[in-house]
Amino acid sequence: MLTNIKRDWFSNIRGDVLAGIVVALALIPEAIAFSIIAGVDPKVGLYASFCIAVIIAFVGGRPGMISAATGAMALLMVTLVKEHGLEYLLAATLLTGVLQIIAGYLKLGSLMRFVSRSVVTGFVNALAILIFMAQLPELTNVTWHVYAMTAAGLGIIYLFPYLPVIGKSIPSPLVCIVVLTAIAVTMGIDIRTVGDMGELPDTLPIFLWPDVPLNLDTLLIILPYSIGLAIVGLLESMMTATIVDDLTDTSSDKNRECKGQGVANIGAGLLGGMAGCAMIGQSIINVKSGGRGRLSTFVAGTFLLIMVVFLDEWLKLIPMAALVAVMIMVSIGTFSWSSIRDLKKHPLSTNIVMVTTVAVVVATHNLAMGVFVGVLLSAMFFANKISRFMVVQSEASNGDKLYTVTGQVFFATADKFVDSFDFKDAADNVTIDLTHAHFWDISGVGALDKVVIKLRREGAEVTIKGMNAATQTVVDKFAIHDDPAAVEKMMAGH
Repeated sequence: MLTNIKRDWFSNIRGDVLAGIVVALALIPEAIAFSIIAGVDPKVGLYASFCIAVIIAFVGGRPGMISAATGAMALLMVTLVKEHGLEYLLAATLLTGVLQIIAGYLKLGSLMRFVSRSVVTGFVNALAILIFMAQLPELTNVTWHVYAMTAAGLGIIYLFPYLPVIGKSIPSPLVCIVVLTAIAVTMGIDIRTVGDMGELPDTLPIFLWPDVPLNLDTLLIILPYSIGLAIVGLLESMMTATIVDDLTDTSSDKNRECKGQGVANIGAGLLGGMAGCAMIGQSIINVKSGGRGRLSTFVAGTFLLIMVVFLDEWLKLIPMAALVAVMIMVSIGTFSWSSIRDLKKHPLSTNIVMVTTVAVVVATHNLAMGVFVGVLLSAMFFANKISRFMVVQSEASNGDKLYTVTGQVFFATADKFVDSFDFKDAADNVTIDLTHAHFWDISGVGALDKVVIKLRREGAEVTIKGMNAATQTVVDKFAIHDDPAAVEKMMAGH
């Protein structure tokens, strides 16, 4: 226990603290922007980001991952806020947390193993594109000063690490923000700053129970939104955890993360914040700035609150160009450039899944929809590939016939399995050898029933041999070919 606490909290104190400060600075404009998208006051997003980051540092399943208010979640809140107001949003946030905790106890985080690598790659590439596109409004219809500051920021970010001694000791994104702010203030450059994004809160958050009627009508209003928020939040968090796992070459507890996200959202709802989830962009900033442990997430949330409440006058001076440069760095670092080089090497199906996932996410700005389409395509391609390896070979000898089945028999191969038998030329004795076959579902068992019943109807004596334990279990449970009453009922139905 003590070993785990030391590893997760105190094994990288300096790196975690500096990375957390960088992340906190990057969180501020994001939280304000997401609040605007959701149609609520900026403090709702800022309080949510502080609360979620601090709580998830203690209860999350992925050290070093940043969770806060996000755009994907904000988009789902727009209609609820417009039609029912902030109090119902806070109630929906609480219910979202409860649903996510239930998902954690049901071990739904383990479902991430069904998301193929091509879907994850497509998701990451789409997110990188969306992060870059989100910066374009800050680079459109602006003076040349903005472009110069952004270019200077990118130069600092990428070149500072090469400086001897200090280059590796201080995160270059933090240097970028400090230097560009100093330049903008001392030279009096008139460009857009964080203060122009919206009014920052000047008080600490307080405990708030949503002022909504506790009845069935309220539940029916918030439940659809809470289900959507819970699904999107968990999906984005699980994908982010997988990416951070890869970046840090460590593992995470996905089911604990599900519960942690739920606890964090309940905390946010009780302190006047909106629902949130893990953020890929900020998590990558954290990792690339040297953050590895829970301390980095805790510092990000705590420093965010300290800055917006007590250092707001300084905070308002940060030029948006500095934060745009940081987010462009995140976009470039997030995109999987190797996926472009590997297009010629990878199978066509893999490329189709990856590109389709990117296209759907970018077109809809809905990360969950893109992943759903990608997983569906992956499943279809996998089922089609497996179905091609199912073969049935026949061998006749002295009036007997042996059918040897090799491969997987399930819904995609059931028809092919049935079509492989010659019912018109049925021998007196037919043996079906399943030693090298595996039946997965009721469609496969149904196909076996159909074959056996048809062969017996043609006067053949049918013997089935070689079933493995798993096949035997599913056949014993669902097959009807040895049940005369069930066979008669089935034939009557036809």
